[in-house]
Amino acid sequence: MQRIRLRYTKRGRLRFTSHRDFQRAFERALRRADVPMAYSAGFTPHPKVSYANAAPTGTGSEAEYLEIALTAPRDVGELRELLDESLPDGLDITDAVEARTSGLADRLQASVWEMRLDGVSPEDAQKAVDAFLAAESVEVQRRTKNGMRSFDARSAVAGLQAVPAPSDRPQDKPCAILRLVVRHLTPAVRPDDVLSGLRAVADLAPPVPAAVTRLAQGLFDEESGTVTDPLAPDREAVTAAPPTAAGLTTAKAPEGAGSA
Repeated sequence: MQRIRLRYTKRGRLRFTSHRDFQRAFERALRRADVPMAYSAGFTPHPKVSYANAAPTGTGSEAEYLEIALTAPRDVGELRELLDESLPDGLDITDAVEARTSGLADRLQASVWEMRLDGVSPEDAQKAVDAFLAAESVEVQRRTKNGMRSFDARSAVAGLQAVPAPSDRPQDKPCAILRLVVRHLTPAVRPDDVLSGLRAVADLAPPVPAAVTRLAQGLFDEESGTVTDPLAPDREAVTAAPPTAAGLTTAKAPEGAGSA
């Protein structure tokens, strides 16, 4: 059985796609691309697809991950292209590697988020950031299926800063951009929890909902405060290991009598 790990995006209007909707779209893409999927056992077999730490509905993402299991080997690059062509624009497969290591979900230790606050001046955003970081704890509330829950939004935040807005933004309309690095702890702290915390400590309330995009997720380097590529260990293992059956087939193809 061959295992492939994929990185995909949620862009534009597709950020409002729920995780369940994405699952349905992805399974259709698997069928269109004629991927030899492995299936679970039992009365209702389903494709062996493992989703890891999906972004909340309404947020964009450049770094979502999943893993699929195949019953026959396929070239990783060709598979990525076929799946990307079979998905709607905005749901894009941007990277693929053969899984040669274990624990992809365990490597997703932290995320980098960008929050665009239209109608908020950079100065006001910076004051709110300073107040948030200066606090030992920031209590926020979130509604769950079991009712309202209170928790500390500060402890999971490894970094928060105001960054310059893009130069193409209209100069007469204030816009603040915040860059957030948050560890994946329990309970999970989401970008909207941090926005609630900024409102609590500094009365920062954007006039329109924030546009939130995940830029990266992966291993967290405590020393540098950066988030690294979770697929890097698989790439390193592939270069150090002998080729798979899929690789051998691709390499030997030109030696055959004629081309397809």
